[in-house]
Amino acid sequence: MAARTGAAALSSPVWCSFLLLLCIFLNVCNAAISYSRQNLIDLGFEYSLSVSGEYQRTHNILEEIARPPGSPWMVCPPSKRRRRRRERKQKRGCRSGSDARLRKQPHRPALPSLFVSNARSITHKLDELELQIATTSFARNCSIILITESWLHLLIPDAAVELTGRTLHRHDRNSNSGKSRGGGLCVYVHNEWCCNSRIIHTHCSPDLEVLAVSCRPFYIPREFTVVIVIAVYIPPDANVGTALSLLLNTINKQQLAHPDGVFIVAGDFNKACLKTVLPKFVQFVDFATRGEHTLDHVYSNIRHAFRATPLPHLAGSDHLCMSLTPTYTPLLRKTKPQTKTIKTWPEGALSQLQDCFSTTVWDLFSSHNLQEYTDTVLSYIRNCVDNVTVNKRVRVFPNQKPWMNSKVQSLLKSRNTAFKSGDRAAYRAARADLSRGIRKAKAAYRRRIEDHFADNDPRKMWQGINHITNYRSNNQATSRTDASLAEDLNRFFARFETTRPSAVTPLPPAPSAGTLTLREHQVRCVLRSVNPRKAAGPDGIHGKVLRACADELTGVFTKIFNLSLSLNTVPPCLKTSTIIPIAKKTAVVSPNDYRPVALTPVVMKCFERLVCQHIRASLPPTLDPHQFAYRTNRSTEDAITIALHTALSHLEHRGSYVRMLFLDFSSAFNHIIPEILVQKLSHLGLSTPICLWIKDFLTNRPQSVRLGPHLSSTITLSTGSPQGCVLSPLLFTLYTSDCSPTHLSNTIIKFADDTTVVGLISRGDESDYRDEVNRLTEWCSVNNLQLNTTKTKELILDFRKGRADPAPLYIHGNRVERVHSMRFLGVQISDDLSWTANTTAVVKKAQQRLHFLRVLRRNNLEERLLVTFYRATIESILTYGITTWYAGCSAADRKVLQRVINTAQKITGCSLPSLEVIANSRYLSRAGNIIKDYSHPSNQVFELLPSGRRYRSHKTRTNRFRDSFFPRAITVVNKHKNN
Repeated sequence: MAARTGAAALSSPVWCSFLLLLCIFLNVCNAAISYSRQNLIDLGFEYSLSVSGEYQRTHNILEEIARPPGSPWMVCPPSKRRRRRRERKQKRGCRSGSDARLRKQPHRPALPSLFVSNARSITHKLDELELQIATTSFARNCSIILITESWLHLLIPDAAVELTGRTLHRHDRNSNSGKSRGGGLCVYVHNEWCCNSRIIHTHCSPDLEVLAVSCRPFYIPREFTVVIVIAVYIPPDANVGTALSLLLNTINKQQLAHPDGVFIVAGDFNKACLKTVLPKFVQFVDFATRGEHTLDHVYSNIRHAFRATPLPHLAGSDHLCMSLTPTYTPLLRKTKPQTKTIKTWPEGALSQLQDCFSTTVWDLFSSHNLQEYTDTVLSYIRNCVDNVTVNKRVRVFPNQKPWMNSKVQSLLKSRNTAFKSGDRAAYRAARADLSRGIRKAKAAYRRRIEDHFADNDPRKMWQGINHITNYRSNNQATSRTDASLAEDLNRFFARFETTRPSAVTPLPPAPSAGTLTLREHQVRCVLRSVNPRKAAGPDGIHGKVLRACADELTGVFTKIFNLSLSLNTVPPCLKTSTIIPIAKKTAVVSPNDYRPVALTPVVMKCFERLVCQHIRASLPPTLDPHQFAYRTNRSTEDAITIALHTALSHLEHRGSYVRMLFLDFSSAFNHIIPEILVQKLSHLGLSTPICLWIKDFLTNRPQSVRLGPHLSSTITLSTGSPQGCVLSPLLFTLYTSDCSPTHLSNTIIKFADDTTVVGLISRGDESDYRDEVNRLTEWCSVNNLQLNTTKTKELILDFRKGRADPAPLYIHGNRVERVHSMRFLGVQISDDLSWTANTTAVVKKAQQRLHFLRVLRRNNLEERLLVTFYRATIESILTYGITTWYAGCSAADRKVLQRVINTAQKITGCSLPSLEVIANSRYLSRAGNIIKDYSHPSNQVFELLPSGRRYRSHKTRTNRFRDSFFPRAITVVNKHKNN
C-alpha cells in the first residue's frame, strides 16, 4: 500500500509538466482572429489570381464545365438568390394548377385523366407499358388507358394483356372489316377511379372501328351523369364521309340516352376530322403525333376539359403517346352560390292591393309641381306593395336541379345519415327511398310542365323547359363586386358626355294646340300589356303591380302623363336609370368588356310606348326606305336580300365588281346629341311640343351603376339615349334618317346602327365609291357618331378574269381591313358568294341545341312538346334567312343541313318538314308580303305581265344571280299560280 502511494506521488510532477506544455501548445496553435462565412467570401473576391488552363488540365476538369482561362475564381451573382419553396419556413399555400390537383387526388378528378397510344400490337409492347406505369406517376394513376391498333384476335386471351388494378375492355377486328389482322381497340379503366364500367356499343367495318365504354366513377360533378369513352380507329384507306356518318350515328344514339353525360372520343382518325359533323365538340391535340401530321385526336363535348401533352413513342410504334390532364372546373367551384333577396307574394296579396288602390283618393297627391306629384304617387305605391309582400333571402346553387324539392333534400340527408351509421340495411333502404323520391319529383315536374301546355300558358311551359335543359343559363356574373369598380364603370359609361353645339337653331315656342293628350283607355291598355316578369327600375315599382292594378292606377297615371306632355318636361324620377353591367366575355380585363344594360322605371316604359305610337303615326311613309329596323313588314332578310340583289344584278355586267363596306359605330346610341335630334324631328314634321318633350327626356338624366350590393354615385348626363328605353331605337333611326347616298352607283343599307355601303364599280372607276365613304365619314363627324375603324370591314365581290387587287380604303388615316367572309345581320357572306361558311356556322349552332332536345326526350316529355321546342330553337336557326341562301347552297351543304333535321326526327320520333318545303313556303309568303306593300323598296321588282297572271322573270347570265331571292321567288310564285 505504501509503495503505491509513493509511486503516485512521484508521477504527479510529470503529469503536471505534460499538461502545462499541452496548454501552451494549444494557445500558440489557435489564431486570435476568427473568420465568418462572409469574410471568407470577401477574401475570395479579393484574390487577384485568375483561373488558368494549367490548373484545369492538372485537375482533369472537363471542357464542357470548365471556365474560360483568365476568368475570376469567384463570380458574384447578379441578384440575391431566390429561396426555394422547401427552404421557406412558412409555406405560401398549396401548389395550384391542374397537375398539382391531379397529383393530390389522382383517383378523384372532375374528369378522367387519359393515356392514349397507337400501340401497333399491344402484346409486343406490354412490357414497356407496364414499365412506364411503374416508373411514371401519371401513367400509374391515370384513369383511362386507351390503345388503338391493338392487333389482338380471338386466340389471345384477356389474361395475356391485362394490367394489374385495371379493367380491360377490348374490341378486336373481325371479318366485317374485310381484313384478317391489324386494327383492334382496348380501353383500360382504373379500378380506383371507377369499378362500374361496361361496353355499350361496338362497331367494325372497312371504314370504322368503334368501342364505346360507359363509366360511372366514384366521383363525378353533379352537372354530369356518366362518362362515355369512345375509342375510334379510322384506317388510312377508309371512306372519310362514310366513317364520320357512322361515328355520328353512334354518338347521337349515346347522347340521346345520356344527354348530360361527358363524351370523350379519342383514337387514330388519320384524315378524318370529327368537327366537320360535330362542330361543338372540342379537339385538344394541338401537336403532331406522327411525323409532321396530327393523326391522333381527342374530342369532348366539354370546353376546357383537357390539356394534351406529347409523350415518347411506345417501343417501336410510329405514333407518339399522349397524356391528357383534366383541366375542367366543376360548376359548383366556378360559380359561387348566390344569396338573393326575393319578394314573395302571399295568397290574396294582389286583391288586397287592388282594394287599397280603389279606395285611395288620388286627388290628395295632386300638385302643380310635376316632380313632387310623381314622386309622391310612386312612394305611396311602393309603401302599399311593401305592406302586402314579404321579403325572403334564398341561396341559389349553380348546379341545383329544377326538380329538387324539400322532400328530396330530406331523403338525401337521411341517406347520408344512414351511410355514416354503418348500418348496411338502413343504408340500403335509404338509397332505395332516395331513388324513388327522385323519380317521383322528376315525374311531378314533368307533369307540371305539361299542364302549363294544356292550360295554354306558353310562358310557364317555356320556363319549365329552360329549367330542365338549362337552355338559357346566365353564368356571366362579374367576379369582382366592389364599390370602386362600380364607380369606375359609372365614369366609363359616362365618357360620351360632350359639349352642346352652338350652331343649332332653337325651336320656336310650343303652341298649345299641338300638345299630345292621352286618353284613359290608351293608358289602361298599355298598363295591361306590361310584362309582369320585367325587372323593376330605380323607382322599385314592379310590372306585376302595374298589370294587376291597371284599372285602379289608370286615372292617376293619365293625369301625370298629360301634365308631363303639357309642360314638355319629364320628371327626373322617371328618367333615372340604373346600369347593370353584363360581362361580354368570360375573362374580363377592362371596363370595355362590360355591356351597360339600363334599368329604367316600368312606368316610364309605358309612357314611352304611348309617345312612340304617336311619333310613328306622324312620320311620312316614304321616310328612309333603306332603313329596315323597327318598321312594319321590314326585317333583316329584306336588308340582306336587297343588298345582295343590288350587288348580283350589277355583277351581271362584264368588267364590274362590288365593294361592300360594313361600318361599325362605337356605342351609337350613346352619341346622340339631343339638340341635333330635335332639329331633325322638326324637319320630319313632328310637332314642337313633342320635340321639346323628347329634348327634355334626353337631357339631365341621372345615372348610377349597381354592381352586386354596391351602388355608385349619381352622374347626370345630357348626351345619348339609354339602351333600355323604348324610344331609343326609334330615335336613333330618325337621327340617321338623313344619311343617304349621294351617287346613284352607291346604296346605303341600314338596320338600326348596322350600316352597309354597297359600291357598284364599273370599268375600275372607284371615285364615286370613295367620295361616298368620305362624305359618310364627314356626316358622322358632324352628327357626333364615331366610326370604329378596327371593327369596320370591307368585302369585295369580284369575279373578273385576271382581276387586280384594288387599292385599299382608308378612314381617318386607318386602313380598313379586307376580309373574305363577313357576318351581315346574322348571315355569313363570302367573297365567292358560296354559302359553305354560313352552313358551317348554322350547323354548329344547331348541333348545340340538339343537346337540349335530347334532355327533354330523356325526361319523357310529350311528342308535341318536343316538336314545339325543335321548331322554336333548332328550326328557327336552320331557316333564318333561308330565302337569301338556300337556292345558292351546294348539294353538300344541303346534305349537312338535312342531317341535322334527320337527327331531330330520331329524337322527336315524328317526321319533320324538310328544308326544301320550308324554303318554298317562305319564298311564297315573303313575295306575297312585298307585293302587297307598295311602300316596300322591292315592290317594283315584282312586275306583272300584260296577262296579269304571271310576273316578269329576270334575265340571268350566271347561276349565282338566278339562285338569288328575287329571281327564285318569281319562279316559285309563277309556278304556284299555275298550280
